[in-house]
Amino acid sequence: MNCRRHGSKPTIGLWMLIAIADVAILVAAAGVVTMLLIVAGLVALAGGVVAARALLHRSDGAGKTVARPRA
Repeated sequence: MNCRRHGSKPTIGLWMLIAIADVAILVAAAGVVTMLLIVAGLVALAGGVVAARALLHRSDGAGKTVARPRA
């Protein structure tokens, strides 16, 4: 009766390796998602800054051309 049918140590070790690999995959995926969110936030922030600068620097006579007589 030396033979164990279920729950042998190599099987537990294998499942532990699989669990560690799963955690590593989740951490890697979370890192990619985090970087994508950071990049999207920076792009949105840059777009907001560009739009704000365009609105602040626009003058009342923008787009109007005035014909001046030549001297």
